[in-house]
Amino acid sequence: MEEQEQNSLNSDNLFFEDVEGEQGKNLNLEPGQILNLVGIIQDRFKTAETARIPNEYRWLTAYRNYRGLYDKGLKFRESEKSKVFVKITKTKVLAAFGQLVDVVFGTGKFPIGVTETKVPEGVSEFAHLDTQNPLPGIETTPPEVEEGSDNPFDVGFEGDGNVLKAGATFSNGKFVEEEAKDFLVEGASAIPEIPEVKPAQKAARRMETLIHDQIEESSGSSEIRNALFESALLGTGIVKGPFNFNKTLNRWDEAENGERTYAPVDVRVPRIEFVSIWDLFPDPSATDIEECEYIFHRHKLNKSQLRALRKMPYFDTDAIRECLMMGANYESKYYDSQLKEDENDTESTTDKFEVLEYWGIMDAEYLRQAEVEVPDTVDDLDEVQVNAWICNGKLLRAVINPFTPHRIPYHSFPYERNPYSFFGIGVAENMDDSQKVMNGHARMAIDNLALAGSLVFDVDESALVGGQSMEIYPGKIFRRQAGMPGQAVHGLKFPNTAPENMMMFDRFRQLSDEQTGIPSYSHGQTGVQSMTRTASGMSMLLGAASLNIKTVVKNLDDFLLKPLGEAYFQWNMQFMENKLGIVGDLEINAMGTNSLMQKEVRSQRLTTFLQTVQNPAIAPFVKMSKLISELAYSLDLDPDEILNDPEEAAIMAQIIGMQNAGQETGEEAQATGQQPGAMGSPQGTPEQPQELGVTGTGGGNIGTGNVPLPGEDQFSGNVGTA
Repeated sequence: MEEQEQNSLNSDNLFFEDVEGEQGKNLNLEPGQILNLVGIIQDRFKTAETARIPNEYRWLTAYRNYRGLYDKGLKFRESEKSKVFVKITKTKVLAAFGQLVDVVFGTGKFPIGVTETKVPEGVSEFAHLDTQNPLPGIETTPPEVEEGSDNPFDVGFEGDGNVLKAGATFSNGKFVEEEAKDFLVEGASAIPEIPEVKPAQKAARRMETLIHDQIEESSGSSEIRNALFESALLGTGIVKGPFNFNKTLNRWDEAENGERTYAPVDVRVPRIEFVSIWDLFPDPSATDIEECEYIFHRHKLNKSQLRALRKMPYFDTDAIRECLMMGANYESKYYDSQLKEDENDTESTTDKFEVLEYWGIMDAEYLRQAEVEVPDTVDDLDEVQVNAWICNGKLLRAVINPFTPHRIPYHSFPYERNPYSFFGIGVAENMDDSQKVMNGHARMAIDNLALAGSLVFDVDESALVGGQSMEIYPGKIFRRQAGMPGQAVHGLKFPNTAPENMMMFDRFRQLSDEQTGIPSYSHGQTGVQSMTRTASGMSMLLGAASLNIKTVVKNLDDFLLKPLGEAYFQWNMQFMENKLGIVGDLEINAMGTNSLMQKEVRSQRLTTFLQTVQNPAIAPFVKMSKLISELAYSLDLDPDEILNDPEEAAIMAQIIGMQNAGQETGEEAQATGQQPGAMGSPQGTPEQPQELGVTGTGGGNIGTGNVPLPGEDQFSGNVGTA
């Protein structure tokens, strides 16, 4: 039961351990002590709620256009029979959402990158091995010196007192480990053979890997996709966090008797969550998060969720109990029924509690009145960043902002930015006029077809016998009165104006393409014509259509990805127990459209440069291992996993060379019809000496030379020789 209550909290499940600089306590206060603090918070919420009303009408209109619903207050004329709603808005919103997801998550890598600054502080840009000290990874032994021996160490030679073991090599491979940091010297190496590393770059890439792992384990990609959809629909997407969250790791320990026992482990991890735009109330005077003095997050909790807050740090148990005794206080808003599309669904809100979460500034004087611990160095007139929760006029929690540096833990990004408003503009709002006109002409076309598709009869009753039925069916016979000239029943056909109405419908559908910047052919419209019949023509049009979405992704980079990456970096530096040796200043890069294009161009340039350095005259001036490592990184590959160090590369090159030589030998032997290495083959016959003369004959060879045979000159046994 306890686990279910914990899981039901979602974003309310906050876990703040006692850390340095964090203040907070369980509140047991008199009503008068917290009256000022609660009153100020409630007054600010009313101001923010009233200022948001015009935006709420815009969001409701956008939502109805997406769902294909007419406003409940909209009145149709009695002559209008059709109530059709053509949901072009839904198609455009989903197309925009799909493009955003494809650009952001299409590479399979979360779009946040960490790089070192141009001039790193706190960590060296370059470092190399200190060859004056014993090198890590090279096994050495003390020299064995016998008494009375003439060992060089006994006659005045200075050294490190160690001797390399047999087979020990000088490798620059795996020395960039934590245990090798004592052997690194700051600065670039003056000797090319000395291994060299970039500590700042290594730290940045370790931090990037850590952030990606934390986001994936906490389902951060799913939360961001929800925010992307709401930004495309309503114009603004909001992500909350990262917050401290206790994650349970499922582990089993093996006992001595061979049985496995379940031993879960709780670890502290950062977590982000999607926040609906309907539940966020920002400072009315702010145009973005950085300008907000405060933000309200409204929670709609049931009794179980409210009770579960008692288990969270710094929540006042007595205040929560009083709220439960006072009963539910959530008042259904005018937009709740429209969002649920059911006016009779009132039971779901009658047992809910409205809990306001406040993040923002507060005068130190009011905090001290509420017995919140504030440092003595802070004057009463100074402003302090706080987090407070209130419900039913009760202060449930009040703590100093626990993050260092202080920040409001919300990230809001617009689909299309309105420079004078906190909230942005979405796809549905941009094409609102076109949607209304398309609906009008579609209704007119259908109503006209209802008339034009059937006959209207003009009957002269004075020419017919009275008492007849006016029902029309095939074979119907009308009886006329005698002596009355002329036709008694006339069939009238109304003109068909549906083609003209549908022409206007198509024209405004094209205007919706212009208003949203999302052409119909980019999301599957058929019947392409003119230049789009060719592959190159379609490619040109799709490239031009992507310009609009790139602008949107730039807003995503500036207002969500970069601030979120910085928040993750600050969380890891503050709360992460193992900092992974990360020091110095790092910067966060939002890997949106521009970054992805830059990475693609960078990999192309590295590939071109790699082809250039194949020239033997240029190759000696290039650090080939560095070039290959950067090329692998630009292709989203881990250089440490797929690349050999220079020594291993030299061994592999020699092995490959021997294999190639053996392969060439086999091919030559196969061409001559001989087995490789057989006698009589070029490889089976030993190489004969060239220009070897006989000793003493002027051949100039040193050694015995060739022995003279009988009958040859210089043979001592020849007849007639002395």
